[in-house]
This record gives sequence, structure tokens and C-alpha cells, in this order.
Amino acid sequence: MPSLCPRPAWFLAAALVCAGLCPRPAAAQAAPRETVVPVENVRYDYAQVLAVRPVYQILRATSTERVCDMRDDARGNRLSRVVNAVRDRLGSGSTTNEERDAGLENCRTEPVVKEFRRTIAYDVDYMYRGSKFRTRMDRDPGNRLRIRISISPQPFD
Repeated sequence: MPSLCPRPAWFLAAALVCAGLCPRPAAAQAAPRETVVPVENVRYDYAQVLAVRPVYQILRATSTERVCDMRDDARGNRLSRVVNAVRDRLGSGSTTNEERDAGLENCRTEPVVKEFRRTIAYDVDYMYRGSKFRTRMDRDPGNRLRIRISISPQPFD
């Protein structure tokens, strides 16, 4: 007949397992600090736009162009150049490239730098309830700017 008393080896093994799995007393454990995130109070309103300034990106491109100096006799004859320009505009086609280039000499190819401006953003100054603010936006907002107002308490430090 089996004994009602547990065997010492089995009892010791059960005690060790229980010690590892059972929770420790509250004083021995470091209580995790709960972090409470307050809910934001959000609403939307409109602000008056004071100024909008475009922000540009400047792009530079280098190309080569033909540059020629004018001869002295071609410089002095302005009337003939004006007449030839008017004739070319009206499309008579009587002047050829050789005739146009006749007053030119010392032609060469030179690099010419051209700059292009591209709008990449807008700096917007606006006023809301007597306070002035500035932001950068991807488009011009117009006269009114829809703003998001969020109110939440300052956490204790």
C-alpha cells in the first residue's frame, strides 16, 4: 500500500518548479509604471493668410551657341538690317542664310549658361486669434487657411 506522505525527492522537485513559476511577492517585484496617453481634443478652424512667398529652386543648364561678331560695314547700316528683319517676318523669303550671315565674322561656339526657376514650395504667414504663424506648404492656400487645433494637457515631468 502506498504511503500518504510524499517522497522527499518528488516534493523537493515540485517545490523548485513552483518557486520558478509562482509569482513573487509584490515587494520583491518592480511594479511596472502605467503610461496613460491623454486623448487629444481636435477641432478645425480657418486662419487669415497674411502673405504667401514662393520658394524657388534654381536650375542651371549649359548649352553651346554660335556667337558671331559683326563687321564694321554691317554695324553702320542699321536701316538695311531693319528692312531685312521686316522682310523675314513678312515671309518674303528673299534673304538666305548666307545673306543674313554676310555682315557677320569671327563666329565661334561658346558655352552659355541658362537659369530656370521652378517653384517648389510656398512660405505662408497667417494669423489666428491675434497670433502670427509661419509654415511652408506645397501649394498656395489662397486667402484662408484651414488649420487643425489640438489641445492636450501638459504631462508632469
